[in-house]
Amino acid sequence: MNAQDLKNSIIQLAIQGKLIEQREEEGTAKELLERIEAEKKQLIKEGKIKKEKKLPEVTQDEVLFDIPESWQWTRISNIADMYTGNSIPKTIKENKYSKVKEGYHYIGTKDVGFDYKIDYDNGIKIPYEEKKFRNSFKDSILMCIEGGSAGRKIGILDKTVCFGNKLCSFNLIFGEPRFLYYYLQSPIFFQAFRDEMTGIIGGVSITKLKSIVMPLPPLEEQKRIVAKIEELMPYVEKYDKAYSKVDELNKKFPEDMQKSILQYAIQGKLVEQREEDGVADELYQQIQEEKKRLIKEGKIKKIQVYSEITEEEIPFDIPRNWKWVRLIDILLVKPTNGYSPKGVNYETNIKNLTLTATTSGTFNKTAYKYVDIEIEDGSPYWLKHNDLLIQRSNSREYVGTSCIYNGEDNEFIYPDLMMRMRVHPLILLKYIDYALKAPFSRKYFKESATGTSESMPKINQNTVSNALIPLPPLEEQKRLLEKIEELLPYTKQLVK
Repeated sequence: MNAQDLKNSIIQLAIQGKLIEQREEEGTAKELLERIEAEKKQLIKEGKIKKEKKLPEVTQDEVLFDIPESWQWTRISNIADMYTGNSIPKTIKENKYSKVKEGYHYIGTKDVGFDYKIDYDNGIKIPYEEKKFRNSFKDSILMCIEGGSAGRKIGILDKTVCFGNKLCSFNLIFGEPRFLYYYLQSPIFFQAFRDEMTGIIGGVSITKLKSIVMPLPPLEEQKRIVAKIEELMPYVEKYDKAYSKVDELNKKFPEDMQKSILQYAIQGKLVEQREEDGVADELYQQIQEEKKRLIKEGKIKKIQVYSEITEEEIPFDIPRNWKWVRLIDILLVKPTNGYSPKGVNYETNIKNLTLTATTSGTFNKTAYKYVDIEIEDGSPYWLKHNDLLIQRSNSREYVGTSCIYNGEDNEFIYPDLMMRMRVHPLILLKYIDYALKAPFSRKYFKESATGTSESMPKINQNTVSNALIPLPPLEEQKRLLEKIEELLPYTKQLVK
């Protein structure tokens, strides 16, 4: 239950007569309605309100729920004088009424907030002597009755104002105005309001609004209900702050759990080490020998040798049988930037990925645009199944995001904002992808990104090539993957 649900529950209990006890000495709503009717006749006689056609009594079919015996179902117009305000063309508003120093504040729909507050300081005032504008008085309620905010923007006035034609003023004849104010915020009223909405823009006519039914308590009970609601609202606000914090933690917790799992994995803390697995250095040497053979056979090109890893670079301890390596040391070819010719709005034979294809960390094959160019079959721009992609430019949050390309060979090319890598087959590709997704690697790419634009910082080939990878023996890589893929689905369930 969020704070709005809690507030709705309190108001619902209040308008059902379940929030406080009833007291016999406070009389009945029937007596109150008789008093209101007498007040209304007097106001009509004095010319302060217009006489209107009497609406039919509330039928049993219209009753929404049981109420205490001392209460009574009535129609809103039986207790309040209701009418809309006056519209002002924008040019007239700006030219004639924006410089008025003394007058009534003019309240439009935009000045009534979803937070039930009214903004009087909009710079528009109507001179006191102008009689063509309708007033809404202190302690009256303004509610938007047309457009997207209809029934949801409500405020109670602390001064007399003029107001717009999309707002309805509820001027209580006699009673506690804040009881009506809270009733208009209730889910029951809002549903009744929505049921009466018509038109493309959406709105409720004054006639239909006047006919909506409401439960009415005796006056003294109204006052006690309002006092109890307003006693509870500060607690709702505290609950809202606490709920928001908990909600934020709940949303963040699964992500933090995923990060923790991957960080534990690359630190050698997720599964136990086994002596029979051997050591990563043997695997590393085997890879280097294999690469030398492939270079000698002309199957791959010689890659630049990067400096040895120094003690100062090592961020954390790893198991003895692991080895710190640079990413370039375990690639078959150096990281390669993609190609970004201009996209076209018609179908061609070449599909070029967009950043969205890799931003989530898993490959999205629907994120591409067509380009009208020729790409040779042996071009390095064609992606091969199990290529590793990394974003070389994006927001600082996403720069360096990696994913495994699981499409077909020569199905897509990739853009200049990505790099393509091919991991040596003696190493498990998924382990490297997870290592690049771990907090240590993410931090490295974020901090290494450069550029004048904070929204699109970049990493280059040297940054990616120099990235440190904690390398376990092959058999431990297999067990790590099994454990990671056993645990990660549980973190996704936490999101629900």
